[in-house]
Order: sequence, then C-alpha cells, then structure tokens
Amino acid sequence: MLGISREVSRLLRRPGSFFLRRYLATEAAQSGSAMSLTFGSPSEMFYSEADVKQVDVSTTAGSFGILPSHVPTLATLRPGLLTVHDDGGATKYFASSGTVTINADSTVQILAEEAHPLDRFDPQVVSQQLDQAQQSLSSASGEEDKAKAQIAVECLDALSKALGN
Repeated sequence: MLGISREVSRLLRRPGSFFLRRYLATEAAQSGSAMSLTFGSPSEMFYSEADVKQVDVSTTAGSFGILPSHVPTLATLRPGLLTVHDDGGATKYFASSGTVTINADSTVQILAEEAHPLDRFDPQVVSQQLDQAQQSLSSASGEEDKAKAQIAVECLDALSKALGN
C-alpha cells in the first residue's frame, strides 16, 4: 500500500471496509489497458468477454464513452448508435434499448433488446419506414396506437441519424 495517504490507509484498515474492496477493485482494473466486453441481444451475441479499448453508448442520461477503469455505472440504453473500439478498429451497431453495466473490474455488459451491426441497414428503406411511421403517428386515434407509433418514430429517427440521414 505504498503511496497511499494516511487518511486512505486509515479507512482501509476498517474490518469489512467498503473502501478496501473498492480500492482493491480499482487497482485490479487499472493494472490492464483493456476492458472485457460482453454485448448481445436475445437473437445474437456480438462480444463475449472480449478485450476492447473503448465503447461509446447512447443512454437515457446522454451519450458517453466507456474506457478501462470507468466509474461503475448502470444505465438504460436509448435507441441509438453503439460503437465498439478494439484492435481491429471501430464497429458500429444500432441498439433499440437495453441496459449497460460498467463494473469496477473493467468489465462491461451490454444487454440490448434488439441490436444489429449498422451495415445491415439500407438507408433508403429506413427513410421510407420513418415516413410511414410518422404518417401512422399523425393518423393514430387511440392512445395505444399513438404510443406504438411514437416508439417507432423515435427508433427509426435514431437509426436514420446513425446512418447519417
């Protein structure tokens, strides 16, 4: 425990200390330069405990990048772009919703309701579907129909933006 201030050292000596566990987890996370990513959806697994350099996510609290030793976080994904940076470059995905869990040991789990690589989408088809969803929203009469159409518009609009439209 060289280089630790007296105050931190005092806190670490407490039996069963939360601070000791947190310090040890942080030290373990900082010892490596990569983080372990598990990312999938019910229909497809994209990464399983793979070493990656960075992950960029869109959450309900905003978009942010995740690097090794990121502060532990639990967030809800919103429809948007998800980018994974590894030794092979950057791979972009579109995720509709889900959760992201960032742990103190530099492991990250992303569980998406639905996710696909961005290159699987045809920008023209997405644009047409967005137009149709907007028409459905404007003509919806019941609350349930309006809610479904609004979700479709939000998701397709985010996908269209991710594709650069």
